[in-house]
Amino acid sequence: MTLKLSKNRALSTVLTTVIILVASVVLASGVVLYGSSLFQGGTQQESISVTSAKLWVHSTDTTGLSWGAAGVRNIGDKVISIDKILIRGSNVPFSQWYTDNTVSNTLFQQDLNFTGWAGTPSPAITKTGSCVGATTYVCVDYDGSGANTETIAADAGTGPISLAPGSAVIVYFKLSNATLTTLDSGANASVNIYAGKTGAPQNITIEGKSNTG
Repeated sequence: MTLKLSKNRALSTVLTTVIILVASVVLASGVVLYGSSLFQGGTQQESISVTSAKLWVHSTDTTGLSWGAAGVRNIGDKVISIDKILIRGSNVPFSQWYTDNTVSNTLFQQDLNFTGWAGTPSPAITKTGSCVGATTYVCVDYDGSGANTETIAADAGTGPISLAPGSAVIVYFKLSNATLTTLDSGANASVNIYAGKTGAPQNITIEGKSNTG
């Protein structure tokens, strides 16, 4: 029997080698790019720290008048937005946040003190020292020595608080009435402050305060 030769020709050795080389380069480039993206994503992290968190409830007010305060610092590598404060799972609206992100490190490290209850209009936190007379924002002059000392001047919030890496903010916040009651004085409560999915939960003791603090 006579064998017939096929007219189909295989790829030349040179062309095959070129295809293998190109495929190898493309694959290697993809691995490098993927590895770089993983490295960048892993090194840039979102993280916050919460210090001096406080909760104060009126000792005799039956409506559940209560306030809180906390210092928050961005200790991560990315700009973040603080967008949620939860007290025992209850959300505090932005309009009830009072924030000051211009304080010095010295003031930020001080304990956040309660200055006493004030009447209407809200906010129902007594102004002290050089802040007496301010009615539209929370203002605390810790040493009470006058206008030449640094104060916390916290404006009412309108939305999330943007914080660059390393920057800090002091937040006073008014809880919705009945979130806490007079019976909660001395009990523990969870304070959860979030920037997106990044959170810094705290478990602190609620302080009952009289009219004079």
